[in-house]
Amino acid sequence: MRYPHDRGYLRRITIVLTTMALTDIAIRNAKPGPKATKLADGGGMFLLVTPAGGKLWRLKYRVDGREKLLAIGAYPEIGLSTARKLREDARALIALGRDPSREKQRAKVKSRLRAESTFASIAAEYCAKRRRDGEKAWAPATASRSEYLLSQLNASIGRLPINEIEPADVLAATRKIESKGNLESARRTLQLASSVFRYAVATARLGSDPTRDLRGALTAPTVTHYGAITDATRVGELLRALDGYEGQGLTKFAMQIAPHVFVRPGELRHANWSEIDLDARLSTIPAEKMKMRKAHHIRCRDRRMNSFGRSDQSRAHRDMFSRRSARDPDQ
Repeated sequence: MRYPHDRGYLRRITIVLTTMALTDIAIRNAKPGPKATKLADGGGMFLLVTPAGGKLWRLKYRVDGREKLLAIGAYPEIGLSTARKLREDARALIALGRDPSREKQRAKVKSRLRAESTFASIAAEYCAKRRRDGEKAWAPATASRSEYLLSQLNASIGRLPINEIEPADVLAATRKIESKGNLESARRTLQLASSVFRYAVATARLGSDPTRDLRGALTAPTVTHYGAITDATRVGELLRALDGYEGQGLTKFAMQIAPHVFVRPGELRHANWSEIDLDARLSTIPAEKMKMRKAHHIRCRDRRMNSFGRSDQSRAHRDMFSRRSARDPDQ
């Protein structure tokens, strides 16, 4: 018969105690020693008590025959019941053939990317892409205007993670622009914001565009059309008025050319002599000058083409309507 003071009896009692499930009292009373101590809780999980007094939850498991260790967290930030739940979650992943340590690392990366993926940073990324987007690239003026409009949202939603932005956030931000009477700017800003959100969806940083249900939420601006002749019988009157213009000669020349080429004022104003092929009776606007970044060819069959004259080597790479051209005696 063995008595309680017997060493073998006490050793067996100690073994039983260390393999029983932990309690909050036992964890709180655990004291650090000269070496790290493991207090088992079952299922491969144990509490590691370090010599410095730290109490860390760890889970020992095997994946593909290899023993691994998962850091669950520190006590008391992670209590006993939470640690057990996390242990069961990890064991469920193991049962599915997945490594909980790898899943934890993946979750950290996703969390970091979400924190870095603010609306402002993704908007800047989207604008940079559109500047170099091949044939669909924004013109410099369009890019500058779009970047300015998107910057108007920075104070409201610029610093928010893009996946946390709600439709109400975007609506409130664009209505600030609308309240200043800038109806067209507010409408365009909402369109650009939608493009940024769709870009985030396409790059796997957002589930869906939160602005998709905001159509009609902003006040539509009143469209004011430029003056135009809609009566065909008055076109001749316009052409005669152009021929009778007595102002600056270069301006008259441009106005006489405009009805025959139907290009934007800026495209005509920045036309270069090198873009005119008199022999082929063809005017070509280079792709870099066009809004859609595609070269535009204009066939001129009217006698008006003769007014261009024969370009010589001295003016082949000069603007047709620049001040220097206006002083050119050959014009």
